[in-house]
Amino acid sequence: MTSPVDLRHRPRRPAWAGRNYSLLTAAAFVTNLGSHGALIAAAFAVLEAGGDGGDVGLVAAARTLPLVLFLLIGGAVADRLPRHRVMVAANALNCVSQAAFAVLALSGRAELWQMMLLTALGGTGQAFFSPAAEGMLLSSVEGEQASRAFAVFRMAMQGAAVGGAALGGAMVAAIGPGWVLAADAAAFAVAGSMRAFLDVGHLPQRVRNGGMLADLREGWREFAGRPWLWGIVVQFSLANAVVGAADAVYGPLVARDHLGGAGPWGIALGFFGAGTVAGALLMTRWQPRRLLLAGTLCVFPLALPSAALAVPVPIAVLCAVMFLTGVTLEVFGVSWMTALHQEIPEDKLSRVAAYDWFGSVALVPLATALAGPAESAFGRTSALWGCAALVVVVTAAVLCVPDVRDLRRRTKQVSASEPVGSADAESAVGGLG
Repeated sequence: MTSPVDLRHRPRRPAWAGRNYSLLTAAAFVTNLGSHGALIAAAFAVLEAGGDGGDVGLVAAARTLPLVLFLLIGGAVADRLPRHRVMVAANALNCVSQAAFAVLALSGRAELWQMMLLTALGGTGQAFFSPAAEGMLLSSVEGEQASRAFAVFRMAMQGAAVGGAALGGAMVAAIGPGWVLAADAAAFAVAGSMRAFLDVGHLPQRVRNGGMLADLREGWREFAGRPWLWGIVVQFSLANAVVGAADAVYGPLVARDHLGGAGPWGIALGFFGAGTVAGALLMTRWQPRRLLLAGTLCVFPLALPSAALAVPVPIAVLCAVMFLTGVTLEVFGVSWMTALHQEIPEDKLSRVAAYDWFGSVALVPLATALAGPAESAFGRTSALWGCAALVVVVTAAVLCVPDVRDLRRRTKQVSASEPVGSADAESAVGGLG
């Protein structure tokens, strides 16, 4: 029989799940629970205010444009200041902007310019939050269990998407988008409070060799010196643009015209979230040796949702497509985080993350703003088929980069003093099979 002393000293969590990691995981769960519902709510708030597909695209672009403009600055700031303070300040801005958006939606007097302005403030907060959060997470785990830690983190984060999207869609249909936006503001407040307790005392002191421009140049050298890194960022710059347009603009319109409105669309997004949970669960067990090759091959199904909306397929088929896409995309997500963790020095994580985010979202404002005009010029079906085709083409192209095919898993993270080299040289240490 196990004694009370044995129970008292039994570890409650894995060794790799330290205090910072646990706080980051819990806060990400709370944030994603609110944000996935808010994505649906924002689109339908615009439609309820009398807007059309073009207006939905403009509001979506208003969020992404400041994200693009301030990302690089956000990355440099996060590598100079304590990252948790940057994250808390960004959460506070997101909380205020979403609360004001909720008040406008509930009042029934929301103007397009007001919604765009508040959404832009939210994007500004995200620009400073994302590089700091990625750098903080990547520095919170170490050793051969890093991949499993990232998979569990993403499983918790994406698990919130299952409830958030489904609940958000149901709430929009039942009580309107304003209350969903209010719930998202509350989620930012809770998550920001949790992140205030993160500890950065264990991190090495960062050496500042110059001003902000010098930091940006140093981050660029780290980014540009790795073909696998900039190659995949270019790939997702194009893929994210068309997928973002499909999800933010065409998806709600197809749902309104053919699937029954916000509720079914929220359920479909919930199935995508369920697929990401299943994919993350898979990655807690599977550790492919050529992690970027396996991850990139799993990006091809990202074309399927746009194709399904182009048909359009019944809601049951769309849900199955979304689930499969979530599974495969999460294989890429965990592999990508593992590659960044093992290859990028800790003191440059946020700047490299900023260049990653910048490239990945740079074209999204243009794509979402042009989604409405593209629908008018070519028709919604043709536009969606074009989105699917582009995803396939750019994913096939990135497989031509040798480092994407050859980079291998290893267990030792790059130190701050280790020079930048080719992925082939850096991956000489054998990884887990």
